[in-house]
Amino acid sequence: MGIKIALLILFFAVMVGVGIYSRRHVTTVDGFVLGSRSVGPWLTAFAYGTSYFSAVVFVGYAGQFGWKYGLASTWIGIGNAVLGSLLAWVVLGRRTKVMTQHLGSKTMPDFFGERYGSKALKITASVIVFVFLIPYTASVYNGLSRLFEMAFDIPYTWCVIGMAVFTAVYVILGGYMATAINDFIQGIIMLIGIVAVIAAVLYGQGGFMNAVYEMAQIPSDVAVTQGQPGAFTSFFGPDPANLLGVVILTSLGTWGLPQMIGKFYAIRDEKSINTGTVISTLFAVVVSGGCYFLGGFGRLFDDPAIYDASTGAVVYDSIIPHMLSALPDILIGIVVVLVLSASMSTLSSLVLTSSSTMTLDLLKGNILKKMSEKKQIVTMQLLIVFFIVVSVVIALDPPTFIAQLMGISWGALAGAFLAPFLYGLYWKEVTRAGVWAGFIAGVGITVSNMFIGFIESSINAGAVAMLAGLIVVPVVSLVTPKMKKETVEEIFTCYDEKVTITKKRSLEQGQS
Repeated sequence: MGIKIALLILFFAVMVGVGIYSRRHVTTVDGFVLGSRSVGPWLTAFAYGTSYFSAVVFVGYAGQFGWKYGLASTWIGIGNAVLGSLLAWVVLGRRTKVMTQHLGSKTMPDFFGERYGSKALKITASVIVFVFLIPYTASVYNGLSRLFEMAFDIPYTWCVIGMAVFTAVYVILGGYMATAINDFIQGIIMLIGIVAVIAAVLYGQGGFMNAVYEMAQIPSDVAVTQGQPGAFTSFFGPDPANLLGVVILTSLGTWGLPQMIGKFYAIRDEKSINTGTVISTLFAVVVSGGCYFLGGFGRLFDDPAIYDASTGAVVYDSIIPHMLSALPDILIGIVVVLVLSASMSTLSSLVLTSSSTMTLDLLKGNILKKMSEKKQIVTMQLLIVFFIVVSVVIALDPPTFIAQLMGISWGALAGAFLAPFLYGLYWKEVTRAGVWAGFIAGVGITVSNMFIGFIESSINAGAVAMLAGLIVVPVVSLVTPKMKKETVEEIFTCYDEKVTITKKRSLEQGQS
């Protein structure tokens, strides 16, 4: 217990210390929200990765989908690395940086307002962000606190409150730069921790080959492959269709999440984008691939402790904590700091995104007509506290499993924003009506499914919402009034600006 407590005290001290160190960056709104748009590739890549993967993945998703799909759940981690990291950086990174800097937008709703010349779109997007980031934040607390209960026997309530207070302190003190530096430190902990945990868990099962052999003996309880032995060690698992839905939501979803896309606003230059692409992808392979690979062995730890005593149903959020409960104290301490790192980095990104969106896109110029730089920063700091308090209240009485909470949040946000944002960077013909249709489709499908339940899984509903947006936005844009041509052309001139680069980076036309 002494080792675990010492690791925690050291961890929290470093986080707060970074917040104090980063205070010099919060003198301007740009500095508080985007680190003055001068953040390097390593900090940006780690900030992207640690905002992507939290206790939601390590505890909720790895446990639930590892149990359902066995070792095939590792495909989710691979999808996260290729679709959610590599392609996201390649397709969105440079264009996002160039256009948002040209438009002077600091948030995703601000981008919609400037790109499509609509204050109503900006305000609506800011409300969607604020409402649907709350369930995601609540799910982050939930996953972390289950591990704390296992490791320290601390009541869930105190876990939630403690994590909220420390996150609020360093985000309020240092803004985006504090979160970026802490994300880097936390990312290093995550990389080391996940490798150590996988090695220890497999060692406890007699090694990798023996663990796979034992998994192969377990008969499938999925309707598609009822009773089939070896389904949980097969290439695509016992339920490939639903597995694909999870891959789409958790991978493609990052393309439309404001807390992820915001990292591209803040990066320093194009060279940093190229370096960050590689770092972010490798980080996702190790962390996400490792989490789902570990969760894939969950059925080897079948025990009454992971079942609900009254209903007999599997409590998915208890699987990973139960798998880790037999580890030595030093490893449990590392696991707790690992998941704490993942969760606090995600939480800090969420609260900063939500508070900046509400201040800059909803309050400024609408409710409060005149806001000085200092007043904007203070307002964001107050909203960080408000947002954390609201999410804590929800986290103390969560309505459903972690994965479902995250599915609702990601489904609505990515469903509403992915298509209008992506097409807005590349296609001049997107109309305001097309964007409104995308917002309505994304939020409409997700919310209506919560009440009607026409798609059984909230994860699959989120995936459907994103794909629907990719179809609806261009279709509606083709049949509705276009924006003024000269306005759109002026926006896209940012991509035509000539810059000087070396031949090492680009060959002149006509050379071979």
